[in-house]
Amino acid sequence: MDRSSVSTVIAEHFRRHVQLAGIKAEIPDAATIDRIVNAAFWASLRREEGREPTISLAYLPPEAAGTALFVERPLPLDPANLTKLSPAVERPGIHLGVWKNGGDLHVWGATRTIPPLCFVVEVIEPGLLVIKHRRADPDGKFANVAVLEGDQVKIVDAEGTLASECPDFVTTLLGFDPASGNSDNVLLPLALSMRAHGHGGSLLVVPHGSDAWRKSIVSVPYTVAPPFSKLGDLVRLGDRDGAFKDATDAIGGLTAVDGAVVLSDRWDVLAFGAKIGRTESGPFVGEVLVREPILGHTPVTVHASELGGTRHLSAAQFVHEQRDSLALVASQDGRFTVFGWSLRAKMVHAYRVEALLL
Repeated sequence: MDRSSVSTVIAEHFRRHVQLAGIKAEIPDAATIDRIVNAAFWASLRREEGREPTISLAYLPPEAAGTALFVERPLPLDPANLTKLSPAVERPGIHLGVWKNGGDLHVWGATRTIPPLCFVVEVIEPGLLVIKHRRADPDGKFANVAVLEGDQVKIVDAEGTLASECPDFVTTLLGFDPASGNSDNVLLPLALSMRAHGHGGSLLVVPHGSDAWRKSIVSVPYTVAPPFSKLGDLVRLGDRDGAFKDATDAIGGLTAVDGAVVLSDRWDVLAFGAKIGRTESGPFVGEVLVREPILGHTPVTVHASELGGTRHLSAAQFVHEQRDSLALVASQDGRFTVFGWSLRAKMVHAYRVEALLL
C-alpha cells in the first residue's frame, strides 16, 4: 500500500469513527494527513544537538486546545522547525498543535488537551511513526490507528480483533473497555516496562487465591513470601502517582530474570524466575492460532514449537493447562505476544501486539 493510499484509508477511518460517535471533530483529509506525516517522518531523521527528536503532532485549531501555549507567529510545518522545537515537547502528553494558516499548515503552539478523535502523529524513533486518536468514550483512552516504519505500513484492525474473542488486555490495548468491566489498565504499564528493559521476559497472570498454577511450574527459585503487594495496594487505593510507576518498573525488572514472573489478578507478585513445565500426565500444547491486530492479516495456525523460542513455547504450554490465566512474553527484538485461551476455538490464541504498544 503506497503512502497516498494509506492516507486515504486513515482519513476514512477518522470519518467513520466521528460519524459513529455522533460528535463534531476536525478531521484532516488525505492530502493533509500526507503533509503532516511527511513532515514528521523527515523530522524523525534529523538531529537536534545530537539527539533524536521525539515529538507528537495534533491536528486541531487553537480554540479547541483549552489551556495551551501559543506562539505569536505560527511556524511553517517543516522538518527543520519540528526538530528545533522537539526538546521543548519531548515529554509524554505534550503535543504540537498543527492547523491551517493561509494556504498551508503551521504549528501554532503546544497543548496537553486533546479532544476525542483528534488526529495525532507521534514520532517514536527515526523512521517510526504512530498515528493515533483519543477514543470518544468518557475515559478517552488513546488508540493506535496505524504504525508507519520506513516503507512498511500497519493499519490497526480493531473491529476484527475485538470479534476474535481476544483477552481483556488486548481489548484495552485497542482503546476499549473490556466486557468484563475490569478496566484497571495495570498490564499496559507492566508490558511497557517489560519491553523497555530489552532483555526479554515472561509474565504470568493467574487467579488470586489459587495455587493451581504451581502444577504447571517445574521449579520456583524465587518464591515471594509474603506476596509483594505494593502494586496491588496502589491499585486498590486508586493511587497512580510516582509510586505506581516505581512498582510497575520493579515488577517489569523482575521479568528480565530467567524464568517467568507470576502475578495474581489482584496484582500481587507471587514468584519470579519460575520455570514452566507440563503438568504431570497432562497434554502437551499442540497448535496455536497466531493473530496480529493489523488490517489484512490472516490468522495462521502453527505448531507451538514454531512460535519463536522457549519463552513462547512455555507460555503457550502454561495457558494450554491454566486456561483461566494469561501469559505475556516480551522478546529482545521488541516483539510482544499475549497468550490467552479461546473458549470458542478451544485452543491457545497468541496475539502479536507490539504495534499497539508504541
